[in-house]
Amino acid sequence: MDLFEYAREKNMKDEAPLASRLRPAALDEVVGQKHIIGKDKLLYRAIKADKLSSIIFYGPPGTGKTTLAKVIANTTSAEFTQINATVAGKKDMEAVVQQAKETLGMYQKKTILFVDEIHRFNKGQQDYLLPFVEDGTIILIGATTENPYFEVNGALISRSSIFELHPLDKEDIKTVLRRAVYDTEKGMGSYGAVIDEDALEFLADLSGGDARNALNAVELGVLTTDRSEDGKIHITLEVASQCIQKRVVRYDKTGDNHYDTISAFIKSMRGSDPDAAVYYLAKMLYAGEDIKFIARRIMICASEDVGNADPMALTVAVSAAQAAERIGMPEAQIILSQAVLYVASAPKSNSACNAVFRAMESVKDHKTTVPAHLQDAHYKGSQKLGHGVGYKYAHDYPKHYVKQQYLPDEICGMRFYEPGENGYEKEIRAWMEYIRKD
Repeated sequence: MDLFEYAREKNMKDEAPLASRLRPAALDEVVGQKHIIGKDKLLYRAIKADKLSSIIFYGPPGTGKTTLAKVIANTTSAEFTQINATVAGKKDMEAVVQQAKETLGMYQKKTILFVDEIHRFNKGQQDYLLPFVEDGTIILIGATTENPYFEVNGALISRSSIFELHPLDKEDIKTVLRRAVYDTEKGMGSYGAVIDEDALEFLADLSGGDARNALNAVELGVLTTDRSEDGKIHITLEVASQCIQKRVVRYDKTGDNHYDTISAFIKSMRGSDPDAAVYYLAKMLYAGEDIKFIARRIMICASEDVGNADPMALTVAVSAAQAAERIGMPEAQIILSQAVLYVASAPKSNSACNAVFRAMESVKDHKTTVPAHLQDAHYKGSQKLGHGVGYKYAHDYPKHYVKQQYLPDEICGMRFYEPGENGYEKEIRAWMEYIRKD
């Protein structure tokens, strides 16, 4: 490399976005994803030992899929080639495969092919890679934001290990941001910037687990903020808010306002006010609240406050929680909104909640024995003990019901569940009254 080439490469490196400059070069520099690259984990050991087989990284943007591929590139003895499925065609893959064959034949070195956005390859393109993955000509590393079980050919999936990357947690994001502000080699430490703790918290919360999003905000803040009288660039909460283009909502996850907002959210759903409920949902989402936390509250409300008045409420809430976690923000806000509006608009009953509380009190206050006719009779000699004798099988009777004692003798006649008169519970109440007439 001559002086001109060196200068050009250095200039390109210096001009690269902060997120690119901060990308770890070694495995121990990677922040987060300890569930797959912790020191006792398979992937960590495979990278360290340079014994990789084909793998697919799956996760949301900004979680480190390309970073891990670059780390592998820096640590492996194999040739490393990268293509992007959004622009690469069959000719590009043919060239890679031909070069891999020559490298293997001449130097006995394997080739690692990193395919970014692998889900963008059509079935034919993916099929083309299959025989070369199978015979070891190339080791495939695919990266995708889409579920590979839906978007990648089953044959490739069966020959690869799938590693799911999770959104970085708040502490991970804060670690990356501190490195960005104060690291003089890769970060922006030479600018003499400082970042306030509340600004750090705000960016870490609002990034949604996407390190790239938070780093872009820090870079913009450092480059566009004037120096203060002390000669330093101060990244304050106001600066951070402007750089990520969202205003600060008064919402402290560890303070009173957090609990006030979630309390108002739950009470609005319970009180059948969908407008208020969706407003508090929006406020929490805007402030960066964890969508899993919100989803848990919706599920609880669906059972505690709606219950059997509309049994579908819990089904909707659970489905929304699973979908929101799988899809992530920003689309998750639509899914959570649907669930919130359903639960808030549904007829209400706390009968299921009251029933279990009453039953728990009874368990605490009374020592009971299971009636003999209900005891297990699936073993030899049980009838000699009287177990199961006299039990009436409900499905042998009209309407699949027969009157018999189920509660223990000690609390026989106690009532725990009293169905309400709203929604579907009205039908439950009518049925229970009908069968109790006998």
